[in-house]
Amino acid sequence: MAAEATTIPEEVSSLWKSLDPAIRAALIESESKNDAEAASSKGGLQGRRALASSGPRMDDKTAKFIGGSSFTKREANPGWIKVRGDVYDAIKGRRDEELSAKVPVDIEVTLPDGKTLAENKEGVKYQSWRTTPFDVAATISRGLADSCYVARVTYSAYASDYDPVEDGMDAVDTLADSMSELEVDDDAKDKTNMTMLWDMTRPLVGSVSKLEFLKFQDDQDARTVFWHSSAHVMGEALERLYGSRLTIGPPLAGGFYYDSYMGDGTANGAFNEDDYKPVEAEVSKIVKQKQKFERLVVTKEEALEMFLGNPFKEQIISTKIPDGTRTTVYRCGDLVDLCRGPHVANTGKIKAFAATRHSATNWLGDTENDSLQRMYGISFPDKKMLKVWKENQEKAKERDHRRIAQQQDLVMFHELSAGSAFWLPHGARIYNSLINFIKEHYWKRGYDEIITPNIYNLDLWHQSGHAMHYKDAMFCFDVEGKEWAMKPMNCPGHCLMFAGKIRSYRDLPIRFADFGVLHRNELSGALSGLTRVRRFQQDDAHIYCREDQIEAEVVASLDFMKSVYTTFGMTYKLELSTMPTKALGEKEVWDRAEAALARAMDTFAGKGGWRENPGDGAFYGPKIDIKVMDAMERVHQCATIQLDFQLPIRFELQYNTGSQEKGKEFARPVMIHRAMLGSVERMFAVLCEHYGGKWPFWLSPRQVMIIPVHADWNDYCQEVRDKLHNEGFHADVDLSKNKFPKKVRSAQIDQYNFQLVVGEQEVKNGTVNIRTRENKVEGEKKVDDLIAYFKELRAERKIM
Repeated sequence: MAAEATTIPEEVSSLWKSLDPAIRAALIESESKNDAEAASSKGGLQGRRALASSGPRMDDKTAKFIGGSSFTKREANPGWIKVRGDVYDAIKGRRDEELSAKVPVDIEVTLPDGKTLAENKEGVKYQSWRTTPFDVAATISRGLADSCYVARVTYSAYASDYDPVEDGMDAVDTLADSMSELEVDDDAKDKTNMTMLWDMTRPLVGSVSKLEFLKFQDDQDARTVFWHSSAHVMGEALERLYGSRLTIGPPLAGGFYYDSYMGDGTANGAFNEDDYKPVEAEVSKIVKQKQKFERLVVTKEEALEMFLGNPFKEQIISTKIPDGTRTTVYRCGDLVDLCRGPHVANTGKIKAFAATRHSATNWLGDTENDSLQRMYGISFPDKKMLKVWKENQEKAKERDHRRIAQQQDLVMFHELSAGSAFWLPHGARIYNSLINFIKEHYWKRGYDEIITPNIYNLDLWHQSGHAMHYKDAMFCFDVEGKEWAMKPMNCPGHCLMFAGKIRSYRDLPIRFADFGVLHRNELSGALSGLTRVRRFQQDDAHIYCREDQIEAEVVASLDFMKSVYTTFGMTYKLELSTMPTKALGEKEVWDRAEAALARAMDTFAGKGGWRENPGDGAFYGPKIDIKVMDAMERVHQCATIQLDFQLPIRFELQYNTGSQEKGKEFARPVMIHRAMLGSVERMFAVLCEHYGGKWPFWLSPRQVMIIPVHADWNDYCQEVRDKLHNEGFHADVDLSKNKFPKKVRSAQIDQYNFQLVVGEQEVKNGTVNIRTRENKVEGEKKVDDLIAYFKELRAERKIM
């Protein structure tokens, strides 16, 4: 039985509720995701895709181990820490000389409200190479400066003696792959406007057209920076305590981890739960020291010298940093690590820390590489937040879809088809109900359902462009000497259908909907219950329309989305992601499309009812990101609406415009990718946790349990069950020899929405006595009246 939850003080609860919903969501979700990662990496299985050689091995490949003797045993404060620090100091001396040659010039800083500042309270002018975002914030309020963790800076102009390349700003982000699931990606910021995240204590290098101060409670970028800094602090503790050879330590959507080499993963090196408290104690010491985070630009050669003896850092530097370029490192206390930053001002900002989990993994996610030890952590700027977080982790574990699916006998997995769910009878009932729910909307909203092949010649994916960027995630195989693949998405096949006949402007919009089975060769270490699988179905649809129809189609799609998530009892937020730096296509087309999306969102949500996410659109078109919140206020991105200009070009799609003017007889349609549920598997998992396994009547795989008070009434109960079954309801009869109270309790534990109790009186009256899942007695009702009532509940899809 689960432990009873501790009562949370009102002031703590208020603090938690004051956080942006996105952070509450990420934090509640993080531990269950860590559970999955830990389970999947057990035994060194982190990060492998299914290959032709994934079955019994016929060869003996040599493993690519590089760790060697860099770690032989646990050792506190190993000597190489001081050697690295000495190298850092020598390089810092050289950079200080370069900095001394810079000439400070007066600069201006504009705040988000449009106010421009040029000097502090004492009248000292702001200057490049001298003034920091912290200084500017302190001009407004010292409290503001102390409460912000990072700045978002948009430069209007750099100082004449500032060179981004010399400053390491063009360096490759060595954590980019590890941070791919985060919503925050500094590379996605609009560099044409010179917008970037900036350390609060790092001097500005020019006049600023917009300076934003970011707080943990309000901004995802601030949380990412905070957790990234916390990872460095944990890494420092691991080096101090055990002499761990650190590899990478990225932030996550809700927390962070650090991977380290500790030998072959035997008992001497492998982490265990007994390591948590020493790490937490060491982090506490580091936090109390308020160590400054220092940024240092280094050449490739200097970096190799600094990390000599750590073969993992050496490999990163050798392979990811081009010759003749510069990168950056950060130091806090004894730790020096490769990092683009930015970071918090000092370690004292991290008021609460907990080591949460450990697991085994492998270097670069390949099981043929060295075994690594991973430690996860969570941190906050307030101890009360950590307390609430721990409470919510317990609640999240109770709602984990993997746990509920096993308890309710809904889904199973097997190693002979890893990443593909086996839908048991009761699970299939829910799965099919979700699909039928969407199909009803399709019928009402003018969609045409289609069925497309599961396998295609790889030439299709070369034409669509997916083969170049996505082939590693596809299941490919030989067919009569040609390379074929199982489809990972439906859109190219739909383009073939559109191109299969001549289309007229009168035919548009065309709305193709497809529940085809998709396969993606996900890394084994990324597989996680139903949220990341290799075989799945989507409520995938593509709308082909004229440019003047975009707005109406998008409004209709948003209305579709609203209806779906209102039915689920979930709220949502809308974001418009606009043209990224590496976009394909002409800017004027993008501008028109973005304007159409903005008008559609204004029509649907009203001005101010959505926000813009600059530079975060897909390379092929702008998109609307729909963030839905579940009962635990976690954020999920399931639904999507995306414009695509590129596939119609690649497949040479066109329609007859009806124009007689030469050169204007045909035009390209705009393609809208849209999904409401997204992956049905993932939505099943989201709803399972949203409802906590208490499925609403219309979705429930166990709607009615009929309970005879005595065996004499078994036949009547069976007749009632058959009537309900014939009307399409999931009804069962408890004919066991258990006593009546146990039968009722068992039905409630199994989450039957209703228990229909039958005794002598009910048999005589042709009725049943109704109890709800919550043990509320609703009284006696004629069977035909009950069926009418159930039909109403099912049709209205009420959440009960």
